[in-house]
Amino acid sequence: MAADLENAGCSGLWSIEAGSDPLLPLALAAASTSRMLLGTAVAVALARNPVVLGQAAHDLNVLASGRFVLGLGSQVKTHIVRRYGLEWSHPAARMREFVGALRAVWACWNDGAPLDFQGEYYRHTLMTPTFAPDPSPYGPPRVMLAGVGDIMTRLAGEVADGFAGHPLTTPQYLAEVTLPALQRGRELSGRDRSGFTVMAPVLVVTGSDAAATDAALAATRLQIGFYASTPAYRTVLESVGAGAVGPRLTELSKRGEWDEMGRLVSDELVEAFAVVAHPKDLVAAIRARFDGLLDRAALYAPYDVANDVWHTVLESATNERRADR
Repeated sequence: MAADLENAGCSGLWSIEAGSDPLLPLALAAASTSRMLLGTAVAVALARNPVVLGQAAHDLNVLASGRFVLGLGSQVKTHIVRRYGLEWSHPAARMREFVGALRAVWACWNDGAPLDFQGEYYRHTLMTPTFAPDPSPYGPPRVMLAGVGDIMTRLAGEVADGFAGHPLTTPQYLAEVTLPALQRGRELSGRDRSGFTVMAPVLVVTGSDAAATDAALAATRLQIGFYASTPAYRTVLESVGAGAVGPRLTELSKRGEWDEMGRLVSDELVEAFAVVAHPKDLVAAIRARFDGLLDRAALYAPYDVANDVWHTVLESATNERRADR
């Protein structure tokens, strides 16, 4: 699939941590492609160890000839504690240290720096030659951090090379909450926005015919309902005047009534959080909504999509680029 999409003009492929590991599929994609960017959007950092994840990311970046981007997210307390069985506290502080530890490990391997990272949550002070990989000719992977709230978003601006937005977002939220927080983070680090990438997975509803589009719409309602049931994302719902539906969705999620959650997602919520368009019009619709707010948009379809649909989308993107010239 990666080779087919690259040949059709796709410039990037992102892997999520859902039903499969986010890193393993990208090893296959790296070996099968030569131009497209490959990244995780996202891998759950606080369920992992910096050295273990740093090794996998180092190896992937070498395999991809420097095209790999490590997108990291903290996840929420319920999943870290109940799904992964780990401790939860001070997620932003932990994430700051996690990124610092990653960079210390990579500096040890690539630059020969002594490994001496000693934080409150992570401590790495031993790296013998047997366990150190060869330096990467491409340097360390770029790191993107995901965030929704002000604190984690500001941290991304301060310590990361880019920001991965959440699919449950709107142009208004990006303009009024996300971008100002990123700017404050960049100012704290003494850097401007140059070289910093703002990306978001954009929920899309599309299909080759009416039946496929209806199925896509139903699946997208379920996905919006799932995300909106998370209390941590309540501020995004409130920003579109739908704060009251959040607690109802949370209660349904606790009872496992997933289909009922989709029925609570109105047409207005779909319109707020997803781009609905025919494949040939999808790129123009995304550009109209997010131009000037995102540097990259990843097409996020939580349903099966036929390859010819993606080819139509990519062809329209190519035609737009030609028109811009």
